[in-house]
Amino acid sequence: MEDNNPAREAATRRLAHYLFLLVLCLIAGWFGYLIIQPFLKPIAVSILLAIICYPLHLRLRRLLHWPGLAAFISTITVLLSLILPFLLLGAAVRRELTDLYRALSEQSAQDGGWGPWLTHASERMATWLQQNVGLAGFDLRGLMLERLKDLSSALLQGAADVLGNLPAFIVNGAITFFTLFFLFRDGRLIFRRLAVLIPLRPGQLVRLREELRKAITASFYGGIAVALAQGALTGVAFQVLGLGSPILWATAAALMSFVPLIGPTLIWGPAAIYLLIDGHLLRGLLLIGWGAGVIGLVDNIVRPYVISEQVRFYPLFIFIALLGGVQAFGFLGLFAGPVVLALAQALFALIRDENRRRR
Repeated sequence: MEDNNPAREAATRRLAHYLFLLVLCLIAGWFGYLIIQPFLKPIAVSILLAIICYPLHLRLRRLLHWPGLAAFISTITVLLSLILPFLLLGAAVRRELTDLYRALSEQSAQDGGWGPWLTHASERMATWLQQNVGLAGFDLRGLMLERLKDLSSALLQGAADVLGNLPAFIVNGAITFFTLFFLFRDGRLIFRRLAVLIPLRPGQLVRLREELRKAITASFYGGIAVALAQGALTGVAFQVLGLGSPILWATAAALMSFVPLIGPTLIWGPAAIYLLIDGHLLRGLLLIGWGAGVIGLVDNIVRPYVISEQVRFYPLFIFIALLGGVQAFGFLGLFAGPVVLALAQALFALIRDENRRRR
């Protein structure tokens, strides 16, 4: 018994040493989380972009043979491909809105100005609703004025928020840029160092990594498919209903499809309101029905289908993961929901394989 005491004391010291290091690691990890917590979203965006674009970066790296230069060019290319479309679309939309405002101003001038023109338009709409829908006594003008007042307040508040968040946007953009650069340049090294800390066999770790990569890539392609579908349907509606610049607004709807919950409604909604105010009630109602019943439902059909084809998920699970992810994480939930689902599925598969191996 006495011979075992030194061994037992040594084991106790090793355990105390390990627990002490573990506590220190937890404390350091907690303070590290507090430091990076304000920047988790730009870091997450950088990781998503790096995973999606890494195959293209590898091709560029093989051509240049300089990891730093290849990472810099890849980072610039990715960021420009994200920023330039919005800048060009913003300029085009501004021109279209200016032309629309000029046309409405000329049309309203015939009725004596904006006020009489809106009154005349609302009276026409109210008359049509009373005759065809049976809404007698419906104060459409008051409702329109109230909604315009709410809209103006929301626009002013949104502009103030944008200006107030401009410094944070610049900082987040810089963090995204630098994080993406280092992920491109040192991605393999970072993965190898993290792999040492994870108590899994190399084959299991590679399998887990591939499942997550497939989920992220499938979510990206699902978003692209939804954008193309909703953009095309919006363009068709604008062309058939005689609205101007259908290609421009189709592109705008495709880009807005990445905005959670609202999406292309920001494009076809104001167009429908314009048609209703201008007296084209049937066309306005048709656009509302097409937008809500067709364009809006595409996201619930195309995205789960594309993701389930890529990663073999049951479509219902994808649908729930997308809705829950958007509610929990906003825009990133479009990627986070399927990724969490893929991670859970991969982990259950690893546990199942371990149980079979033990038998």
